Amino acid sequence: MDSVLADDLSRLPELLQAARDFAAEEVTGLADRPVARLDGPPGTVPLPVEGVGAEGALTEFAERWAGGFSGSAGPRYLGFVTGGATPAAVAGDWLTSAYDQNVSGDQDSSASALERQTLGWLRELFGLGSEYGGAFVTGATVSNTVGLAVAREWLGERLGVDVAQEGVAALGPVDVLSGSPHSSIAKALSVLGVGRDRLRAVPLLSGGREAVDVEALAAALEALEGRPAIVVANAGTVNSVDFDDLRAIAALKERHDFWLHVDAAFGGFAALSPSYAHLVDGLDSADSICVDLHKWLNVPYDAAVQFTRRRDLQVRVFRNDSPYLGLPTGEPDFLHLTPENSRRLRALPAWFSLMAYGRAGHREIVERNVTLARALGERLAQAPGLTLVAPVRLNVVCFTLAERPTRERVQALARAIAVSGEAFVTPTVLNGTHALRAAFSNWRTTRADTERVLETVVTATEALTTAVGP
Repeated sequence: MDSVLADDLSRLPELLQAARDFAAEEVTGLADRPVARLDGPPGTVPLPVEGVGAEGALTEFAERWAGGFSGSAGPRYLGFVTGGATPAAVAGDWLTSAYDQNVSGDQDSSASALERQTLGWLRELFGLGSEYGGAFVTGATVSNTVGLAVAREWLGERLGVDVAQEGVAALGPVDVLSGSPHSSIAKALSVLGVGRDRLRAVPLLSGGREAVDVEALAAALEALEGRPAIVVANAGTVNSVDFDDLRAIAALKERHDFWLHVDAAFGGFAALSPSYAHLVDGLDSADSICVDLHKWLNVPYDAAVQFTRRRDLQVRVFRNDSPYLGLPTGEPDFLHLTPENSRRLRALPAWFSLMAYGRAGHREIVERNVTLARALGERLAQAPGLTLVAPVRLNVVCFTLAERPTRERVQALARAIAVSGEAFVTPTVLNGTHALRAAFSNWRTTRADTERVLETVVTATEALTTAVGP
């Protein structure tokens, strides 16, 4: 064994304590560190010939790299839809690395059983029945890809084609219908060989809504003249957190033949609150479902789940036939359910957080985030020089400059907010208008944080309008 490696092994408790102390200092200081860092990375250094050991590596990281990391785990990072990591989830994530389980099968470990229990808890959380099988994946993109891969296999079943064996070319053109699909849907269709151009936009409800017009969807399905199709519904769009009427869409199956995939990446967590659960009414009618966990469940990156009613088709797509791995059985190993063979135990941080805080604790996070988002929306709507571009339906505030919201001006506002170090929001375009999004999904965010964000946005807006005119 290399002498440096041997020395690190002999000092492992001391080294882990040093890493623990450094991590604790970083996490407890999140509220005060800059939320975003725009000053660029440090210069590169050559790969060392002789290693410096774990302690030396920690020192090098602390001195050269740590200061440039964003405060994305903190309470005022409102870009994208980014959760933090609850204390219990962090503890679970550390143990995930320490145990280093490969959750491809359950021949030698109870880790797969823990993942199945966690999936059962999540099914219960979202109001899904036991007929839904699931698995952990890296994020919403892979979750959507898995769901649409199973949908593709279902299309083959309807048309007498075994796509997994014969290839997607044997299937012919596929029709995928959606109102406001997330960009990962088009990416998944590209990966699956279906093609981005097969994604057909269906008209939305009037009034600037992002929810699909169910009557227009029915007409689009009618125009297929009986050909089976895939419908992608949304439970929480990225910009305005709009929800398709899942129950009404599912009812169309009485007249039309389609697979219903629901992208509930973060909106699915509305199910935790009696006040908002109606938004996901009908989720239990879906054939496949995507839910991200490193968003509103507040577990570390990367973690998401996928659910489907047709595990048999899922196995047909993803099975890995090998003598040393074994064939899928009645309870197939996870390596037969996702693109990965080797799999990190992503379930453990989620298990820790669910066990530690339960349904009530995670419901409180959801409801507090929604309350804070609505409060910020009300204040921004009254602020000089700003306007909302969509109502605050759940946890995202979509706003822009009241005058001349050009791409350049809105981007300049976003940069000014980030440079302040007080907050971070991300740009978007909604109904042709350039805007900014403030997405609340972090467990640490408080009313005081929201006030700091408001002050930062208002100050940056005043500076922008003063510098270049209204």
